[in-house]
Amino acid sequence: MTDYKILIDAETRAFIERTSSYYPPDTIDYTIAEQREIYDRMCREFFAGYPEGVTAETTAIAGPACNIPIRIYRSASQATATVLYCHGGGFILGGLDSHDDVCAELCGRTGYEVVSVDYRLAPEHLHPAAFDDAMNAFEWTAASYAQPVLLCGDSAGGNLCAAVSHATRGHAKRPIGQVLIYPGLGGDHSRGSYVRHAEAPMLTTRDLEFYKHIRTGGVDQTGDITLYPLADADFANLPPTVLITAECDPLSSDGEAYRDRIVAAGGRATWLEEKGLVHGYLRARHTVGRARASFTRIVEAVSALGKGEWIW
Repeated sequence: MTDYKILIDAETRAFIERTSSYYPPDTIDYTIAEQREIYDRMCREFFAGYPEGVTAETTAIAGPACNIPIRIYRSASQATATVLYCHGGGFILGGLDSHDDVCAELCGRTGYEVVSVDYRLAPEHLHPAAFDDAMNAFEWTAASYAQPVLLCGDSAGGNLCAAVSHATRGHAKRPIGQVLIYPGLGGDHSRGSYVRHAEAPMLTTRDLEFYKHIRTGGVDQTGDITLYPLADADFANLPPTVLITAECDPLSSDGEAYRDRIVAAGGRATWLEEKGLVHGYLRARHTVGRARASFTRIVEAVSALGKGEWIW
């Protein structure tokens, strides 16, 4: 058994308790509508506002299946890169508001414009709907901006970013880099963090199975690289990649495995595991020292990759 009393410090435990007061661990046993209401309320409780000088415009882009809502963040700085951000939420939760302040802070601290995409959610829209929307959002962003486009996303959003990176390798305009924050990439559930942290606070392997079942409608899609990027047989020519994971998270091993595959294929990738942190710690970036330091590393990674720099 993993001793979280040793791994997790008092600040992080307080964050977990605060989160649980809004979003109880048994929330996955509620209806999807109830889960969304609980999640949205929790996100509002953690909302940290916008940095000074950051503004946002909510609009939509045309997709083959539907219009895709997006929110564009701008600061007073002259943007030299654009970040396409895909939010987390297990493919069933979240939207433009759930990660509103995170995107605003990325914009304010990097000076880049940030485009947040409100992809379709399951179970109303099964895979590959979310992936299709992320792809369409990337293609729109790449066509609309002269500057390079960087991918960034957390959890489910990290999965979508990686899938887009794999799918766009042959495109004339590809992502200049990707920053994946505690992403789920389809790793081996029988080893590593999936076993060591199967009952971690904030996210368990039971949760992961639930989200996968909802996203796929219960259909086995093993080998689909748009669903599980780690299932790809080819990791060459992917953009420079920074993976940032939480130690106390069943998904942590996915970061290590993805890093190893890219490096073995001759690419640039680095994996940073944040000691003592848990899944969803982006919401703790103003209250937990470890999360604050990690968010600074995320900002630095986004800033460097947007400039075409590799500092690892």
